[in-house]
Amino acid sequence: MWQRIQTVFLVITILALLVALVQPIWQVQDGDISVVLTPFYLLKGTEYTYLPYTITAVLAVAAITLAIFEIRRYDNRQTQIKLGALNTLILACYMISAVWFASKLTEQYPFNFKYGLGLYLTFVAVICNWLAIRFIRRDERIVKDSNRIR
Repeated sequence: MWQRIQTVFLVITILALLVALVQPIWQVQDGDISVVLTPFYLLKGTEYTYLPYTITAVLAVAAITLAIFEIRRYDNRQTQIKLGALNTLILACYMISAVWFASKLTEQYPFNFKYGLGLYLTFVAVICNWLAIRFIRRDERIVKDSNRIR
């Protein structure tokens, strides 16, 4: 299981999403105004707003769970490919929601904003998940070719 490169890519996906859960997606720091968007909440000064921002955390946890299931199904490559495709869809929804919330906040606070590590790690997770699916498909092709030779 660990000797396969797709497992390494899926572990990187999981670690990137775990770190993204605790890092800010977007933030503004300008004098007396402090606004921070994380996957769990929006923090304006000392006021926390959880909904609708929690949807990004729910999608991240769902993607982490699917990646773990994908690793555990190493004996069935077809199931791994299907779980990987579903995980790609969930990761895309996570990215869309994070970018959408960040763009809405940028419209409200168009000065001195910066994107946080939580947004960039999502792209790393998507790329690693895509690479894992690619290598799983390559393994499946190799197995089918070897069965034809017999």
